[in-house]
Amino acid sequence: MPSTKPFTIPQFSAKDYSSFASAARYSSSTVCLLAIDVVKTRIQIDPAYKTFGLVSGTRYTIGTEGPAALLTGFGPTAVGYLAQGGAKFAGYELWKVALVRLAGDQETAVKYRTAIYLGAASIAEFFGDILLTPLEATRIRMVSQRGYATGLVSGITRLAREGGISQLYAGFLPILCKQIPYAMGQFTVNEMCHELVYRNMSEDTKRNLSDTSKFGIALGSGISAGFAAAILSHPADTLLSQINKGHGPTGSMMHRLGVLAREAGFKGLFAGLGPRMVMTAGLVSSQFLMYGGIKNALGAPLGVEIHKE
Repeated sequence: MPSTKPFTIPQFSAKDYSSFASAARYSSSTVCLLAIDVVKTRIQIDPAYKTFGLVSGTRYTIGTEGPAALLTGFGPTAVGYLAQGGAKFAGYELWKVALVRLAGDQETAVKYRTAIYLGAASIAEFFGDILLTPLEATRIRMVSQRGYATGLVSGITRLAREGGISQLYAGFLPILCKQIPYAMGQFTVNEMCHELVYRNMSEDTKRNLSDTSKFGIALGSGISAGFAAAILSHPADTLLSQINKGHGPTGSMMHRLGVLAREAGFKGLFAGLGPRMVMTAGLVSSQFLMYGGIKNALGAPLGVEIHKE
């Protein structure tokens, strides 16, 4: 008979969630990987970059536009991902607790832990993307259209003036299609990798793990999560770049996405995946490492854990 034994669920305060958000913002290292993202976006939407990989694309960008071109879109990237990262990580902790509470008992929560991870990540990402979408639209326009704007304020102002709110949020549906699979892969694979490693350890080994070993487990889990996030979200990332550059027919967003996907084909939808996997593995692993460290420094509590023993 299934157990209905109650279990303790952390009662996080508003201050705790603020600490989660702050840790996520401080650990948002997207800006450090901006150069890779610039090259990846160019490979996706610029015919001149069609045959390039990460290294050759970077060399071409520097050779034709100078090193400063690799920092194009710094403002929107920094502000957008800092805001979205804070909302996503804190939201994941919030919705994970809510879904665990909905499960009612530990056995049920553990049984359906994958659904809980996926659900919490999806809901948190949805709200984070409301903050991210207009800034991502501005970034992509600045990267894809040389000289479009000199910075965040001038870029988002011009985009709003020329296209209105509808243009700022033109990419909302594709960004959801990109970011929700990204978040699902990021959080779920990270949780599963930790569970897999620790489940195969004895209690004595767990108690005596060195800091180096813990770092290695967190790093490996983060890299695996980054690869999963990149692969799951890349087709929508390619379509988002096309939409924000104004490509595709008129009509509903679903129609535009369908036409662009057919035109791109399977190979086209995964153009630039290599650079993006490198970028995302570095981003996700560093985010999780710094998130954990900064949470400890801020005195934030541990999140609820439902790993299978």
